[in-house]
Amino acid sequence: MKLDITTLDGAGAGSVELDEAIFGLEPRADLLQRMVRWQLAKRRAGTHAVQNRSDVNRTRKKLYKQKGTGNARHGAASAPQFRGGGRAFGPVVRDHGHDLPKKVRALALKHALSTKAKSATLIVVDDIRIDDHKTKGLVERFDKLGLSNALIIAGPEVDVNFGRAARAIPKIDVLPVQGINVYDILRRDTLVLTRAAVDALEARFK
Repeated sequence: MKLDITTLDGAGAGSVELDEAIFGLEPRADLLQRMVRWQLAKRRAGTHAVQNRSDVNRTRKKLYKQKGTGNARHGAASAPQFRGGGRAFGPVVRDHGHDLPKKVRALALKHALSTKAKSATLIVVDDIRIDDHKTKGLVERFDKLGLSNALIIAGPEVDVNFGRAARAIPKIDVLPVQGINVYDILRRDTLVLTRAAVDALEARFK
């Protein structure tokens, strides 16, 4: 798969041959769904909790005698049906993560990249280094490229000036190539890869 390379100013900078095994697959929605679900579950803190019956500091004395009152039988006042009692089946601190094979995760990333390539929302730029960290100038360059909602993947490191200029722009995410992931790819309309990112991805999946 051949794709033209552009610069941040919108000028041509040659072309690149993309690996069909990474960017030319037929996207599978089931793989992408499993990967997104795994990512979102993994990042949940799981620290939500309430006071259950055993956590409520109330008397454990029996409210009244078992028989003869005409009322229902009750024990401690910490039971869930009483005001101030513990909550029944409330959430507890736990880990929401679940297992997903490494091969499935790698395949899902390939399918996410192929999704962008197939829908023509994949752009390859020569480099993202800029001379200053002015957001206004970067917005003007993005307008030339038609970028308003995009994930930009740099090489091993993000240029300091580019990162500072881009962090104030809404719906623009910038990550080093090590941080590329399925969820961020799918949540943005356009995927922008640098030439270094393409080389790193192809080396990663060889």
